[in-house]
Amino acid sequence: MDVIDVNERAAGLPDAWRSQVLGLVGTAAVKVLRMDGRELEPEVHGTAEVLFVVEGCLELLLDGEESTVRAGGLCRVPAGAWHAVRAGSRGTLLIVEVPES
Repeated sequence: MDVIDVNERAAGLPDAWRSQVLGLVGTAAVKVLRMDGRELEPEVHGTAEVLFVVEGCLELLLDGEESTVRAGGLCRVPAGAWHAVRAGSRGTLLIVEVPES
């Protein structure tokens, strides 16, 4: 069995907001990243994402709606949805990137 300490892996990343693929589940990529409080520019992807906050909180703007996702919470970002990280997002984020079929 392959057990990964997600917080430890995120803490060891050289740069915040640069994800690292932990593995694949079917066609879905499971990634981790470290959030450092900075605001990020809006972006859009061709794939859906599930954002799970392992530790800390994620301040998210999704299709014009602001929300706070706390540790243990998750948010689904549909493919093609504009989203941005607002200032104050800190901690560990697990991302499951799901290609649309």
